Amino acid sequence: MTIVVNAKGASDIGPSMGPARGVIFVHSCPRAVSPHLEWALARVFGVPVNVDWADQPVDPGAVRAELIWGGPLGTGSRIASALHAFRQVRHEVTEDPSPGREGERFSFTPSLGLFRASIGVHGDVMVPEDRLRAALTQVAATGESLVDEVNRLIGVPWDTELEPFRCAHEDSTVRVLHHVV
Repeated sequence: MTIVVNAKGASDIGPSMGPARGVIFVHSCPRAVSPHLEWALARVFGVPVNVDWADQPVDPGAVRAELIWGGPLGTGSRIASALHAFRQVRHEVTEDPSPGREGERFSFTPSLGLFRASIGVHGDVMVPEDRLRAALTQVAATGESLVDEVNRLIGVPWDTELEPFRCAHEDSTVRVLHHVV
C-alpha cells in the first residue's frame, strides 16, 4: 500500500529520490475526490501518480493511502499546498530534515485547518522563540491556559483528531508520524 513517488518517476528509495524525502499520509479522502488528488500530486511531481487506495474503516466511503516521496528541497510544502485545496481530505505531509535544514510537518483536518511545524533531526516539533513570546502575550491578555496554547503550538489538537485515522495505517510498512509525535 506504500507508493514511492519522485520527480524522476522512479520507483526506488535511494539517492535518485533527490535531496529531500518525506511521507504523505492521506488519512481520509472521499472516494470520488481521490482521482483529483492524484492529479494534484502529479502536478507537483511532474509525473503521473497512481495511488493504491485502501478503504478507510474509520470513515466509511472514504479511502486512505501513504506515499513515500523524494524531490527537491521544499517539495513537502508544495505537496501540502496542493492538498490544501481539498478541504474534506484529512492528511499529513512530512519532509525529513536534511543537512543544515530542519524538516517540516503539515497536518490538515476539515475542522482545524492546516498546522505547520518545523521538525528537528530527532523528530521533535521545534517552536521558534517569537511564537513562544506571542503565546505568552496571548495567554496574559486573554487568561487562556498556557498548557492549551503550547499544545496548539506543537499540534496536539491535530494529533488528537488524526489519531483514529492513523491507526488504520498500522498494517502498512510506513510507520512514522504517530511514533515520532
